[in-house]
Amino acid sequence: MLKLLKDAFKVKDIRSRILFTVFILFIFRIGTHITVPGVDAAELQTISELPFMNMLDLVSGSAMQRFSVFSMGVSPYITASIIVQLMQMDIVPKFTEWAKQGEVGRKKLNQATRYITLVLGFLQSIALTAGFQVFTQFGFVPDPSITTYAVIGIILTTGTMFITWLGELITEKGVGNGVSMIIFAGIISRLPVSIKEIVDDYFININQDDLWKSVLFVVILVIAALLVVTIVTFFQQAERKIPIQYTKRIAGAPTSSYLPLKVNAAGVIPVIFASSLITTPNAIIQAFGSARGETWFDVIQTLFNYNTVPGAILYAVLIVGFTFFYAFVQVNPEKLSENLQKQGSYIPSVRPGKGTEEFVSKLLMRLSTVGSIFLGAVALLPIIASMVWDLPQSIGLGGTSLLIVISVALETAKQIEGLMLKRQYTGFIN
Repeated sequence: MLKLLKDAFKVKDIRSRILFTVFILFIFRIGTHITVPGVDAAELQTISELPFMNMLDLVSGSAMQRFSVFSMGVSPYITASIIVQLMQMDIVPKFTEWAKQGEVGRKKLNQATRYITLVLGFLQSIALTAGFQVFTQFGFVPDPSITTYAVIGIILTTGTMFITWLGELITEKGVGNGVSMIIFAGIISRLPVSIKEIVDDYFININQDDLWKSVLFVVILVIAALLVVTIVTFFQQAERKIPIQYTKRIAGAPTSSYLPLKVNAAGVIPVIFASSLITTPNAIIQAFGSARGETWFDVIQTLFNYNTVPGAILYAVLIVGFTFFYAFVQVNPEKLSENLQKQGSYIPSVRPGKGTEEFVSKLLMRLSTVGSIFLGAVALLPIIASMVWDLPQSIGLGGTSLLIVISVALETAKQIEGLMLKRQYTGFIN
């Protein structure tokens, strides 16, 4: 990784892309420290240990604990993306039509995603502010009124749209996926705070007799983190190579090749989607604080709390479900079959057309089964350990954080490698 960055900085175009990405992330980090006017952010410290606060802080890049202008993060955008992608699956004919129109259709879908993000961001921001007002015993908003809530909602929604625009700039002119890089930067920024929490909990003001237990815990934690990093890296790189034969002989072209299908074709997107869907309902129902104690409120709060057994199960189920869903979005068997036919190529022992589509679909199902179990286990095991041994809640989200950080780092490294390889080919042609 270090050698790759060193080589990349020697190339002007790639160096400009990396520095541009760093600059955009720097702007994002500045915004996370600008508190929304009209609120008392210090009141949030009284509810900082609530499970949904930790998840919100993860998605927003630590902006939620300060209730900054970027507190909503990219959560509304992620939810809107899920809605738009579901609508493309023959639910809304117009969206299905746009999905088949190539670049023009993609622009229309992106525009629809932005409009949905705008609506969701405004509704979620008002619900979240009202919920915090109730949770903090009516001290969060010193001057509660419709006008105040509307202004706060507009500010937070504007912050979300601005972050979304920053993410698009990174995708277009920087390196990596913009939304993933925003979340990546937020998680990395939490690392010093998480280390400080562990030091305070296990090394400050403890008895001498308990010191060896703290040292043992930290050693086990470091070993577990290194093990997770190794396993995640292995799974993210693992792929199934499907042999491809060409019917047409083109000068200089090979007669055979292979089509790589990743074991985890969906990448880290299912974890981000699941985190967003767990966070959003829990944030919205906080606006109904007066209903606390009623059955429906307690059921919803328990179900969307990853630190409860039902919540942890729902979190894992969402990750598994989104893994299958997004794998078929990333690798569309029907389009793949069509492209192979257009290129005059085929998979040995598999009929072209419908036969190829069915073969790839079955293979993708098997690969996604392994990938979904892997993602669910890495995200769920730290949460289970946190519940069983009463560990800090930040450790419970450690698996999710590591998944996102490692996956984004690997994807970004591959993109940089691709840019360098493209430059080599361009230089050869010139």
